[in-house]
Amino acid sequence: MKIGFIGLGNMGAPMAENLAKEHEVIGFDTVAKPDRITLASSAADVAKEADVVITMLPNGEILRTVADEIHPAMKPSAIHLDCSTVDVDSARAVAAQAEAHNLMAIDAPVSGGIGGAQAGTLTFMAGGADEAFARVKPLFDIMGQKAVHCGPAGNGQAAKICNNMILGVTMIATCEAFVLADKLGLDRQAMFDVVSTSSGYSWTMNAYCPAPGIGPQSPADNDYQPGFAADLMLKDLNLAQMAAETADADTPMGQAARDLYAQFVEQEEGAGRDFSAMLPRFEKRGRG
Repeated sequence: MKIGFIGLGNMGAPMAENLAKEHEVIGFDTVAKPDRITLASSAADVAKEADVVITMLPNGEILRTVADEIHPAMKPSAIHLDCSTVDVDSARAVAAQAEAHNLMAIDAPVSGGIGGAQAGTLTFMAGGADEAFARVKPLFDIMGQKAVHCGPAGNGQAAKICNNMILGVTMIATCEAFVLADKLGLDRQAMFDVVSTSSGYSWTMNAYCPAPGIGPQSPADNDYQPGFAADLMLKDLNLAQMAAETADADTPMGQAARDLYAQFVEQEEGAGRDFSAMLPRFEKRGRG
């Protein structure tokens, strides 16, 4: 299979490198120039002969711009597989545009971070037609460990932002609870032992504990160097609130989490830190 890959940053480059072990891959990026990927001079050149063009881009506006360039260049029945995390409206608009050019489209944002991209253990949440999903499923199997077909175009993005809204809210609650435990004189290990095996169980507690030295290794044990940056959590919470506004969905906890991460990243010390660094943030504060 001939694969074009546009967007060779921290996530895209290792994904493309894993695909290149089994398929012919040609890539393009306006900034990054990874050594182990054959590069083209433009996005359109990447698209001309590709059976599948994968995009991994920062936002919906850039995705729409790239789609305008590559869709006219792609051969009929080729697939545009977008693995970016963008707003649902952009994903659906790009899919409709692809269909107008006699192409197929899949939106498939990922979970698993840079480590998952390097190890080929990402999870993909895919939206699009059954036929298109079946054709790209072997590529998901190379780049990741799981791919879930969530329904029609845009549903992959919907699944990603709903999941990460839960994640953001839960991380805040986990960090708040640790600080409350500290102030009540409850040992952190004791709290972890109780909560991790009772009704407070969560991924943020059991697998990604924000307290250093408690539970499995996590970014908290590496001075909160990002596994999943607070900046990216803020991006996803913004996308969730954009979607909630469009869908007229009442999401007060999602909005509160968005506002708190915005304050953390934009006004405090959260930029460039892991999203679990909310814990030391709360440690410095009282109720006032």
